[in-house]
Amino acid sequence: MSHDDRTDDTDDRRTDTKYHPDGDDATEPASDADRRGDGGHRSDGGTAVGSELTVPATTDDYPAEEESGFPGMGTIRRWFVTTNHKDVGILYIVTSLFFLVLGGVLAWLLRVQLWAPRTPTTTVLEPLAYNQAVSAHGLIMVFWFLSPFAFGFANYVVPLQIGAKDLAFPRLNALSYWLYLFSGILFGVSFFQGGTFAGGWTMYAPLNVPTFTPDVGASTAVLALVLFVASVTVSSVNFLTSMHTMRAEGLTLRRLPLFTWSILLTVWMMLFAFAALLAALIILSSDRLLGTTYFALESPAGSMLWAHLFWFFGHPEVYIVFFPALGVMAEVFQTFTGRRIVGRKWFIAAMVLVALQSFVVWMHHMFLTTINLQIKTLFMITTIGISLPFDLMVFALIYTMLKGKIRFTTPFLFVFGALLLFIIGGITGVFLGAIVLDYEFRGTYWVVAHFHYVMVGGVTALVGGLYYWFPKITGRMYDEFLGKLHFGIYFVGFNLLYFPLFVAWETPRRVFDYSAGLQIWHQLATVGAFVLGLSFVVMFYNLTKSAFSGEPVGDCPWEFATTAEWAVPSPPPLENFPGLPTYRDGSLRFRGESSASADGGAATDGGEAEAATDGGETTTDESRASSDVRSDGGVATATATPPDAHHDEEHASHASIWPFVVGLGVFFLFFGLSGLRDAAFPEGAMGSVYLGATVLGGTVTLGSLVFMALEPFHGPELVEGEAWPFGGLEYGKVGMWIFLASDVVLFGGFVGAYVFTRVAFGWTAWEPIPSNPVPGLVNTYLLLTSSFTVVLALVAAEKRSRWGVVASLVTTFVLGVGFLVNKGIEWNHLFHEGLGLSTNIRASTFFLTTGLHAAHVVVGLIVTLYLVARAWRGAYLDDASSVEYFGLYWHFVDIVWLFLFPLFYIL
Repeated sequence: MSHDDRTDDTDDRRTDTKYHPDGDDATEPASDADRRGDGGHRSDGGTAVGSELTVPATTDDYPAEEESGFPGMGTIRRWFVTTNHKDVGILYIVTSLFFLVLGGVLAWLLRVQLWAPRTPTTTVLEPLAYNQAVSAHGLIMVFWFLSPFAFGFANYVVPLQIGAKDLAFPRLNALSYWLYLFSGILFGVSFFQGGTFAGGWTMYAPLNVPTFTPDVGASTAVLALVLFVASVTVSSVNFLTSMHTMRAEGLTLRRLPLFTWSILLTVWMMLFAFAALLAALIILSSDRLLGTTYFALESPAGSMLWAHLFWFFGHPEVYIVFFPALGVMAEVFQTFTGRRIVGRKWFIAAMVLVALQSFVVWMHHMFLTTINLQIKTLFMITTIGISLPFDLMVFALIYTMLKGKIRFTTPFLFVFGALLLFIIGGITGVFLGAIVLDYEFRGTYWVVAHFHYVMVGGVTALVGGLYYWFPKITGRMYDEFLGKLHFGIYFVGFNLLYFPLFVAWETPRRVFDYSAGLQIWHQLATVGAFVLGLSFVVMFYNLTKSAFSGEPVGDCPWEFATTAEWAVPSPPPLENFPGLPTYRDGSLRFRGESSASADGGAATDGGEAEAATDGGETTTDESRASSDVRSDGGVATATATPPDAHHDEEHASHASIWPFVVGLGVFFLFFGLSGLRDAAFPEGAMGSVYLGATVLGGTVTLGSLVFMALEPFHGPELVEGEAWPFGGLEYGKVGMWIFLASDVVLFGGFVGAYVFTRVAFGWTAWEPIPSNPVPGLVNTYLLLTSSFTVVLALVAAEKRSRWGVVASLVTTFVLGVGFLVNKGIEWNHLFHEGLGLSTNIRASTFFLTTGLHAAHVVVGLIVTLYLVARAWRGAYLDDASSVEYFGLYWHFVDIVWLFLFPLFYIL
């Protein structure tokens, strides 16, 4: 089945033989593939002649992994020490698929229980076990499967698409994976601690406090989420820094591939949304472990406070999950219709608009609360409004199909199916955006069906992405027949599972009983659940078998693929590219990595080789010539030979064990902390186990962070390219600014919780906990002075005064310790007056918010000690960037205190 091209839109067709990042100049010829009907991929595994893509270099142009000293793919050690973005992407994909299976088994248990209305003879799960299963299923699928699955592709593909050799901070990338893995393991441990969390995946207050979910495992589940959010934060800072500062020359934001665009917007949403969730989870952890009373029954605003904090994260999370799927859909549609997306710039504008609007619709989840009608109406308008940009994107995808020549490969079938499913999910979601209809549907299986059509519809597209990039990741082609069989079974099972739930909408959500008249629909859904689950057996068999014995493919097995990952071998080499990618002339070329040209001669510009200052790759002058692309569509050769693969110092290091050790240490630390109740460990053997795990985990975490800081590690060098809006800034500074933006939201969540609670309590009836403002005033002076001494340290470094740097940093450390000592004296005085974390909500907000700030001070002091030790040995005189980055963090901590002081001591 195909559609004729329209003669009035020739700008969108693909005839050029050069690669263009967004396909702007691409047009489509009448190719052999169209006449053969071969499904859009080449049987010889080569690059499509007449397509937009050409292979820039042979595999001989790349350094061999074995010669670089990096462990080979077949060694277990590689997967524990790797920091390479492609390896980390594979780890994310494999691990997330494991959690898919785990969450799917829990879903099967739920559907078996719902085969018939609950009676003593039909009970499979007891009520508490059912609540645990439904809660764990939701948490695992939303947090440990959906986003990590998408970010497996992001890790693998985005650096290739932007022309980078890795992400900006490779070890932080590995750390984000290990924190993710150990957070999932920690959640699994919660099942064996009396039972996991049983209050629903939304964790509504007050069901989330020990009064209603008393098991230790419930606390462990909350801490597992905290650890997961830490992983997300590390990953977000890394991705944003990379995508904003490491794009190849000429690759402006406007020209970014649509998948990378979707990841860029997703990560910006994640940075702020997950920071709000982190604030909520830290407060909840404090309620469960330390005894604060934010969400207790006696709190005047506990349930509403949790709803605001959670849904400020929760609704952007829907788009955080769906945007990568949307990016996959765009890439696959372009490849298998032979067209760029119709209205590409409007498609991008619509995604940007949705990303912004996603933060102003959260209150539609709270239409059944006591919020006044005017505010509900406002959020009904924003909810319906956010559907309009999605309408534009859906029509763009449909029109792209109408104007292209569709090739019904397995990836296309899945993304096309995802589009159909999302249309149904979107339309049924508009129902819930209307206040009157929401009163009727809220808390019913209509919400369950709508939610799964959107979220699992996104999974459908991501499965298409798995098939799409499988040849690139493995170098082998999957079995096309089995792929299409998988889609057929999957699509039938999906609709058989979820569509009957619209009909059985009167079933109460998260309840294991229902009206007997709805039994037939639930039985159909249960059959569909098993059909859907078994379809993945076909996928696992197909991909596992193909990974080892599938047909080998060349660099680009797809006709009309347009993004840079298809311009390198399959799988890509360790360093990604044979030279420095550039889009200066509008298509992908490579500048040489040494002063020798391809034929062994001198550099064409006559320049000399210039060694990288970080021990990285050798490069030539900026004016050197780019590589050419052969006019016959064949292999283009870089103008310079690759770096000498035999010299380890000429390659970025890709190995470090410390991210894994840090993750292991944090796992034991959080496992130990899960045993706390009212800030104390229980008596007996288990109390000793939890205490020992806490001490062990804290020691390993701190020690491994120190060793990781001291480890010689050479990451990607800063090269000239597209870096708007951070042009001229180093990776470290950009990363610090992005992290601080997230921290602003974290503290904003705490301050907002205080203000919201105080307003509910009665602003004038609220008696400030520290009646004496003098300790707070003294601490203000201490922190302001310490900020000044950090500036003096930076000035001393610029003047190359070693002792000036040391003295200034030591003074900063002493002032910071003075702040903590003064704070400790104040707290001790309040404790003796009978005030503690659990005394009342006023005490809880004071101690927890100022305690969070004190924790930031402690982190800063640890970093200060490290800086002092290095400065003593003469560091920072030639490069004071580390002192500058620390200064940004320390000034932020001081600014936060300038807000906390009047809020808690004066107002």
